[in-house]
Amino acid sequence: MAQTIPADADPLGRFSLTVDGPLYWLYLHSHLLAPPENLLKRRVIAMVSVTWLPLLVLTLAGGTAFSGVRVPFLTDINAHVRLLIALPLLLAAEPLVHARIVLIVRPFLDRGIVPPASRSEFSAIVETTVRMRTSVLAEVMLLMTTTILSVWVWDGPWAMRGGVWFAARGEQGSVPFVAAGWWYALVSLNLFRFVLLRWYYRLLIWYRFLWLTSRLPLQLNPLHPDRVGGLGFLSGSLFALAPVFLAQSITVAGAIAARVVQDKAPLEPFTAEIVVVPLVLALVATLPLVFFSRSLVNAGFEGALKYGRLATDYVDQFRQRWLPEPADARARDQLLGTPDLQSLADLGNAYESVRGFHGVPLRIRTFFNFVIVLALPFLPLMLTVVPVDELLRHVLSRLI
Repeated sequence: MAQTIPADADPLGRFSLTVDGPLYWLYLHSHLLAPPENLLKRRVIAMVSVTWLPLLVLTLAGGTAFSGVRVPFLTDINAHVRLLIALPLLLAAEPLVHARIVLIVRPFLDRGIVPPASRSEFSAIVETTVRMRTSVLAEVMLLMTTTILSVWVWDGPWAMRGGVWFAARGEQGSVPFVAAGWWYALVSLNLFRFVLLRWYYRLLIWYRFLWLTSRLPLQLNPLHPDRVGGLGFLSGSLFALAPVFLAQSITVAGAIAARVVQDKAPLEPFTAEIVVVPLVLALVATLPLVFFSRSLVNAGFEGALKYGRLATDYVDQFRQRWLPEPADARARDQLLGTPDLQSLADLGNAYESVRGFHGVPLRIRTFFNFVIVLALPFLPLMLTVVPVDELLRHVLSRLI
């Protein structure tokens, strides 16, 4: 099938992590998408209509939507969080990532970080990225993988418990699926996992693109005020991809909430997950930025040497002009208003930039802000342990 984005002279003219591919074509022919990523509401409504609405109809017909079992469908936190929050968020991430990622990588060219001699190599990297993005085989393999998971691996041992809307109590303690359960396993969760794994495939494409780009002979400027040679724009990729990682954090939080609220399980055994999941997801998002560490370390080392020689030459000339031995009174009379003093101060400021050169194009504060964003879905879990009024009194007592 023909590409939906026309090629042009710009190497990044066709660059995208989301546009094209089998599912994209299906959206396009079903009138659920207008290029490049418009009609998001239609796609969300269609996906909810396929994954969530049939479950409501089947449980209403089976008498397990509101009651009849220990966990009716409409009170199943885990199912609703996945199908009504996390899945739409994964879909909503597509137009956001499409719009932002190309703006994040364009400075490679606009700032001259990829030198003219390496433009052809950079263009080849972009072309292979486009081919991987549009791979039919990749998405077919992903769908096969999620289908196998849906058939053979149900949602964890604890999910196969009696008294829930998707399973009935059978003989000898078995819990066979009802009709709603089979739809949930083979259709709803299958599509959810496919969309999620499809995002991980895109992340692999993104990692590969940054890895290959980092191996090019990049022109980094150790005097750049971002203190990462001009690569500071790459930190924006964290928040460009934030909805993808936030959806995963929400999914885990929903699963824990189901255990705590519906199964009356204590929250303490899940403390490690609450702490580790946001941190691990943030590290996964940060990983490709580390690919540039080698270039940054080399640029910082070479920049410090070159700037050190320049600084030595300048301060030697400054000393000879203004601090001669013996002192020159006539030179001292010209000191007031001379730009040499300001230049000396500017020299010191530039030295601070070189000395503070970082090995990763990411500020620690940005990383921890990203971790906090990913930890927000777990905040409601704390309210199951600490009542809201008690929490407010504790906060107010610290402020007043």
